[in-house]
Amino acid sequence: MNTHPTQPIDLWAYEHQYYAAGCRLICGADEAGAGPLAGAVYAAAVILPKDLTLPYLNDSKKVTPKRREVLFGQIKEQAVAWAVAWATEQEIDEINILNARMLAMDRAIRQLDPAPDFALIDGNRSAGISVANATIVKGDSHSASIAAASILAKVSRDHYMEDMARLYPEYQFEKHKGYPTKLHYELLRKYGPCPIHRKTFLKKL
Repeated sequence: MNTHPTQPIDLWAYEHQYYAAGCRLICGADEAGAGPLAGAVYAAAVILPKDLTLPYLNDSKKVTPKRREVLFGQIKEQAVAWAVAWATEQEIDEINILNARMLAMDRAIRQLDPAPDFALIDGNRSAGISVANATIVKGDSHSASIAAASILAKVSRDHYMEDMARLYPEYQFEKHKGYPTKLHYELLRKYGPCPIHRKTFLKKL
């Protein structure tokens, strides 16, 4: 159960392997927002119908914002189950970003109804994930389920940062989504951190 093909033939190759091994409900899980200086880290978990075809489904970073929004609606409409969860900036500061990423993904997985019996996790770590799982490096480019989770996590976090931009307009979060851009650093130096900044990420200031 811990081995999987090194060269997936298509986006469903990993899922097919674990279905063949006896898994019934397989979810993909991914997160968005590990690198920003501000805001929560978001995660999503998705169970797709077997062999669902969604045009342009891919790693969220390879899909245009407009197309991500379209996929966001399609995935939520057609998934067997989906969930979005997060770990706050306070939790990130308390337990570090790696553990916060795992916490957010596990929260999303635990919210799925029906519950999955197996999870495909993007990356190379799965400590803290509470269901049987396999990790896939660059899984958002190689697994349909993880790609779908990638889209939900990214779009959900972008929406959240747009809300934060309205709450803290001086930081222009709608432009950089909290990432460590030149503009973000300039605004941080001008105004100092706000309540959603990650204190442990501001050591350069």
